[in-house]
Amino acid sequence: MRQWRYESLSASKRTALFAMHKALGARLIPFSGWEMPVEYSGIAKEHTAVRTAAGLFDVSHMGEFEIRGREALNLIQFVTTNDARRLLDGQAQYSAMAYPHGTVVDDLLIYRHRADHFMLVVNAANIRKDFEWIASHNRCDATIDDISDDVTLLALHGPKAIEILQTLTNVRLSEIEYYHFVAGKVLDVDAILSRTGYTGEDGFELYFSQKHSEPVWNGILQAGSPYGLLPAGLGARNTLRLEARMLLYGNDMDGTTTLLEAGLGSIVKFEKEEFIGRDALLKQRQEGVKRRLVGFEMVGREIARDHYPVFLDGQEAGHVTSGAPSITLKKNIGLAYLPAERAAIGIRFHVLVRSKMSEAKAVRTPFYKRTGGSV
Repeated sequence: MRQWRYESLSASKRTALFAMHKALGARLIPFSGWEMPVEYSGIAKEHTAVRTAAGLFDVSHMGEFEIRGREALNLIQFVTTNDARRLLDGQAQYSAMAYPHGTVVDDLLIYRHRADHFMLVVNAANIRKDFEWIASHNRCDATIDDISDDVTLLALHGPKAIEILQTLTNVRLSEIEYYHFVAGKVLDVDAILSRTGYTGEDGFELYFSQKHSEPVWNGILQAGSPYGLLPAGLGARNTLRLEARMLLYGNDMDGTTTLLEAGLGSIVKFEKEEFIGRDALLKQRQEGVKRRLVGFEMVGREIARDHYPVFLDGQEAGHVTSGAPSITLKKNIGLAYLPAERAAIGIRFHVLVRSKMSEAKAVRTPFYKRTGGSV
């Protein structure tokens, strides 16, 4: 189980499904300013359900911004690193924002409704920071609105997820490609159905009005019960995304790391017009990064947790950014930054685990990739 860094509950926000989580016996923790369910029936059980059947997550703590106007695309192009011009209506894109010196403001999703209407989905801890960052660089004929408090976001993932959701909507889910979305109805509620996710499994993320939170949540759980669907918390979400090498802002990247160091160069499009951070990132690409994020597995039975120090040749070389037991693979895995010249598959190093130097080796990632499909 992850060793969570606890915050004060006194000032935590709650999603519209807080009462449902309590009724289901969830263990609640403070996370990014929210009181969120970390587990219901147990992290391992919920993780396995997502890999073998399906899991339903309340991720309404995430932030949503709408950007509208004649120059909405121009604003997005300037503040993000990927090329949003490539998007057609109904497409989504993984992207990020960078500071002028190249480090990461946040990673995010871009949804294109129309040429003059986009939605950005950002990390919960960064909602205010991101909104102010975008607004401070808005010199375009475009408006930005924070709609986070009006939106409930549910994530339904696993090999049975689409079969379950199809019983609740007339939208032909199999026709929606990965990183595409449509507007439709789920349980007669207007929603955005997006074939995106953060677990390494197929499925959908559903955006809809907060006022419909409880009936949609309960309806999905009821429909999925015969299929083995379980409500799943942040604990399983963390172990699932780590197995799939999906990075977590604040752990694997932040304002001290760059996208190139994190292995996310594919979402930095230097060929597009000017964007914030381009010059610094281009210089880093030309000169070469000094460190790289690598995946590793422990040689022994020790568990490398977040922030544990990493040693090369007896010298401290960094720290574990994410670490946990892989419930699927029955190994102890993690991510860590190593000096670029040593960041090669097969390299051996040590992690300081409870005052003991424990051996680890760098391996190919993702640690887990589902068979079949593109997710």
